[in-house]
Amino acid sequence: MFCHLRPMRRLCLEKIFPHWFPYSRALSGAEAVNALRPFYFAVHPDFFGQHPIEREVNENSLKRLSVYLENLQKPGFKSLKPTQLTFYVRETDQSSSDGQEPFSTSGFRAVKFTLHTRDLLSTVLYILNSCSLSVEHIQSLNTNVHTQPLKEAKRMPDRPIKWNKSYYSFTGFKDPDEDLEQVWRMETTLTSWLDNNGKSAVKKLKNSLPLRKELDRLKDELSHQLQLSDIRWQRSWGIAHRCSQLHSLGRLAQQNLETLKKAKGCTVIFTDRSGMSAVGHVMLGTMDVHHHWTKLFERLPSYFDLQRKLMLLEDQISYLLGGIQVVYIEELQPVLTLEEYYSLLDVFYNRLLKNRILFHPRSLRGLQMILNSDRYAPSLHELGHFNIPTLCDPANLQWFILTKAQQARENMKRKEELKVIENELIQESTKKFSLEKLYKEPSISSIQMVDCCKRLLEQSLPYLHGMHLCVSHFYSVMQDGDLCIPWNWKNGEAVK
Repeated sequence: MFCHLRPMRRLCLEKIFPHWFPYSRALSGAEAVNALRPFYFAVHPDFFGQHPIEREVNENSLKRLSVYLENLQKPGFKSLKPTQLTFYVRETDQSSSDGQEPFSTSGFRAVKFTLHTRDLLSTVLYILNSCSLSVEHIQSLNTNVHTQPLKEAKRMPDRPIKWNKSYYSFTGFKDPDEDLEQVWRMETTLTSWLDNNGKSAVKKLKNSLPLRKELDRLKDELSHQLQLSDIRWQRSWGIAHRCSQLHSLGRLAQQNLETLKKAKGCTVIFTDRSGMSAVGHVMLGTMDVHHHWTKLFERLPSYFDLQRKLMLLEDQISYLLGGIQVVYIEELQPVLTLEEYYSLLDVFYNRLLKNRILFHPRSLRGLQMILNSDRYAPSLHELGHFNIPTLCDPANLQWFILTKAQQARENMKRKEELKVIENELIQESTKKFSLEKLYKEPSISSIQMVDCCKRLLEQSLPYLHGMHLCVSHFYSVMQDGDLCIPWNWKNGEAVK
């Protein structure tokens, strides 16, 4: 009596996906990951090395998607809250911009969608369709597992049944589309988001406190034992994961202490692969076994020799370019090993020798440049450094640097001034809200951080007391209780 059909605001999956969708069995977790390979290939952060903002957005959206997929696989789950995701999708053989935002000149486009699916298969299909990626490979995956021929399967109706609101009022059942409709009707504001998520963040933070103390203890002990400059992590792994990595390094130190002491004075970074980074940090790949780590520490003396050669090469390039300083900015450049960066510098240096550019000696002192392998035209960054392509035309390079030198100096001066203001506002905000920690993601500029902090200081936000607050590009409560808010957060009443 309560059932009727009515137009739906949400597209029916059976309509937007192939005709075989109604007959497909559920996917396993491993099959879902395999089916999403084209998607992962199109959005993987490692392909966005020259675009730090897009890289950070994709990395954080992938974390949230991973949590969503894990929850779908938990036995007895009832309903998940709608999850809004944003991805920057690279142009690939499979991708098409039909009906989507066109690709930028950098070869990617932004895709936003809201997940409110109830099983892995519909989730996978919805993601692929939202990104204009093919779903044909999923058909072959499903046709091998039907328990009965398709022709014998019962045909599902073209339009799904939609229950009237009175049905949920009468039975007390939760309307599964209620949360989604609320997302459509309302625009998230800082105060409303903190009201909805503050208690959850406090609980997670409280639960993580013992592990946070353990992490600090392990880090201090290993830094002292190995005489390290610092221990860092390239990715935003959870506290438990970081403790596990430090325990592994601690066990290795017990077995090969003298070998590990070769890293004296270095910074150790846990990352995706082992080696030495372009700036001389010891990179420990989290998927590598102790044997690989030991070999790396044994090779450190040869890495130090290469590092000295690299620094000499940077000085030689600087001399040829009027004293401009060659720098490597971790936050803005792709992660390169020492060998990869040396090779990049060597190619550029040899091109300069063949096409000698005439600069007045030391005329460009105080300026900075970074080398890029995937650009063909030089540019000036808002932070004041030059982006120089390895294979750029020397004549064009000379003209560009000379005409932009004054603007580069002004940009660098403004950067230093902004940095001072930024640090002052961080301290003031930390004090006003009694924050345990206030920090930002690497992709957040000083201008964005200053704007965010200025507007925060105008608010009264009791939920922030004692919290860890991260300024990012999105709203999220991290697994250890850190609150992430977008730098351009909105406030006021929700917009209906």
